[in-house]
Amino acid sequence: MPSLPLRIAILECDTPLVGTRTKYGGYGGVFTALLHSGAAALEPALSPSDLQISKFDVVTKQEYPSLEDIDAILVTGSKYNSFDHDPWILKLVTFVEKVLEQRRVRLIGVCFGHQIVGRALGAKVDRSDKGWEASVTAIDLTKKGQEIFEKTALALHQMHRDIVYNYPDGVESLAYTEKCAVQGMYIPKRVITVQGHPEFNEEIHKAAGLC
Repeated sequence: MPSLPLRIAILECDTPLVGTRTKYGGYGGVFTALLHSGAAALEPALSPSDLQISKFDVVTKQEYPSLEDIDAILVTGSKYNSFDHDPWILKLVTFVEKVLEQRRVRLIGVCFGHQIVGRALGAKVDRSDKGWEASVTAIDLTKKGQEIFEKTALALHQMHRDIVYNYPDGVESLAYTEKCAVQGMYIPKRVITVQGHPEFNEEIHKAAGLC
């Protein structure tokens, strides 16, 4: 494990709905809460001061961290299409490719972020020909997925109709569903991604009118 504090940069790829934005200030705040909750559950637990979290607006400001100043990057979800060619999306893909070229800074991708990592790794990313996944969905874990998540099964909220179509070379499969074969990607000590939303909680669901 890198020395403490762990310096984590959150790349904000969208702005949440008003209710969520009011409470958390943006997706950076949502993931900050999730990271602190996960750190507190570790054995031994990490305190809030053990995480140094920074946030970067990659959509409107198109700002990015220096890799020398961070230990990990988290790419958030988004309403945008990960396979589009908007300038900010192309810049994000290029930055993720740069991260993948080195081995010290770790990379986490969630939903849109998962797809951006897949695109940067050379996988096909596009609309699913099987339609939407939208709701809490049971996910089948591979043997590696069970090892990583320390569970035999997993359920995450899904809100997507875009998918990563194939596992790039050198990437291990973590999970799959009937509609999405690439639910999680893993490269040891370098990359972990999930198509679902581990950050969605009851509060966020209510703010979005999902429950």
